[in-house]
Amino acid sequence: MSRYTGPSWKISRRLKHSTLETGKELGKRPYPPGQHGQRRGKLSEYGMQLQEKQKVRFTYGVNERQFRKTFNEAKKLSGRQGENFLFLLESRLDNLVYRAGFAKSRRQARQFVSHGHFLIDGRKVDIPSYRVQPGQTITLKERSRKLSFIKDNLEAVVERLGFIEFDENNFKFTYTRFPERSEILAEIKENLIVEFYNR
Repeated sequence: MSRYTGPSWKISRRLKHSTLETGKELGKRPYPPGQHGQRRGKLSEYGMQLQEKQKVRFTYGVNERQFRKTFNEAKKLSGRQGENFLFLLESRLDNLVYRAGFAKSRRQARQFVSHGHFLIDGRKVDIPSYRVQPGQTITLKERSRKLSFIKDNLEAVVERLGFIEFDENNFKFTYTRFPERSEILAEIKENLIVEFYNR
């Protein structure tokens, strides 16, 4: 299954979850799209597990194969598998570029990374799924600092999460640590995703 590139608002309404983390998608019509969107019945246990998985998958913009691979990698880490899984997704380069404020969405962040606008510890990396390790520094390339849309995105940032240490003067940030569970996707029940894959 390839990565979804269709309307993100439609997916958010279907899942009743803001995949862009802005809440705008559900502002006017907080019910699923379609003729019978407001009359859909109660979900089964499997349906709830699947919906929770899809919420996270579409939030991070990952295809099913990558998603499952990351889930299996989380099994090998010590601690809670569900939380480790979210931490690994949060460590993706495209996600961190978005969290730092260089992009207004993860889709835009993925495009910026693919076009080679960022360096990790001085080395060019253009793979959006690259897993950044705590302590590594991501820098915007010198020639990319004049781009107006990146400047606009940075100026619109109100605050950043605690695991990102941002240097405004040098257009770079450090991924200082793995996030705490309370810092990301508070409404997600990751235990349902674990149950989905372990059923």
